[in-house]
Amino acid sequence: MLIGLGIVVIALIVFSIILLRRAEEDPLATRIDEFAVREEIVSIEEIEMSMPITDRIFVPIVRRISELVVRLTPQTTLERTTRLLELAGNPRNMTAAEFWAVRGFVTVLIGGLAFIIARGKPTGTIMLYVLLGAALGFYLPVMLLRSMKDRRQDAVVKKLPDALDLMTICVDAGLTFNAAMQKVDEKWDDELAREFGRVMYEMQLGKTRRAALKDMSDRLDVPDVTSFIAAVLQAEQLGVGIGKVLRIQSEQMRVRRRQRAEEKAQQAPVKMLFPMVFLIFPTIFLVLLGPAAFQVIRSDSLKGITG
Repeated sequence: MLIGLGIVVIALIVFSIILLRRAEEDPLATRIDEFAVREEIVSIEEIEMSMPITDRIFVPIVRRISELVVRLTPQTTLERTTRLLELAGNPRNMTAAEFWAVRGFVTVLIGGLAFIIARGKPTGTIMLYVLLGAALGFYLPVMLLRSMKDRRQDAVVKKLPDALDLMTICVDAGLTFNAAMQKVDEKWDDELAREFGRVMYEMQLGKTRRAALKDMSDRLDVPDVTSFIAAVLQAEQLGVGIGKVLRIQSEQMRVRRRQRAEEKAQQAPVKMLFPMVFLIFPTIFLVLLGPAAFQVIRSDSLKGITG
């Protein structure tokens, strides 16, 4: 049973990495570029055979399963999944159909792992193990995706005041608002900086700044960013100086960040109560009262022997 359990765990890890492995660039295009530099002439078959086995075998399988998922899954469910993936930063550039394919695979795999663990027990117990394992496998990818979304939004909230300070300095130095966003993208490599870089890229493709900033607000879904973008768009519409708006927004964001820190500090004693009651206090009582309890037990045993 332990050998089977180990095989299933290894298969889960390997296949999950294969399914989640999705490079930002097309691997076939990368191979074509590599062979284009060489002097010898090669065929498309040779280029495809030089690709890793995961790109030649497993990726097409996942794509076929994704096509089946698209046909079977309701459109509203796919839209909600796409929205969640977008809020999480599009990890591995996965589509909604691919995420559901991974979700189904993890469900089957953890359900099979639960069946192997419960093998030899009564039928009712086996069914319970399988159902619990399948439920865990079904909801685990969503929980991980929501955790990624929360971490991404927290990172944006923490970085926003510093980014606004940098943009304020750039605007005061004579740069435009677009150049200030470009400086943020060049200075840092985080979620907020990449979003500013995406805004600049979309504007280069022909999208208006107003539409690009609104799309950025929708992708992040952070109240502070939404407030900042609304203030910038309103200042642009009314003709107010962008430097003044950035300075005011920076001060407000720092006040909000300090208020959040104070709020978390106020919540700390309440959050520490349960670990102290259930983990720390029993250990202290065991250390302090354990020797006394042993002495009482020993004295009672001695009295019983002498009596």
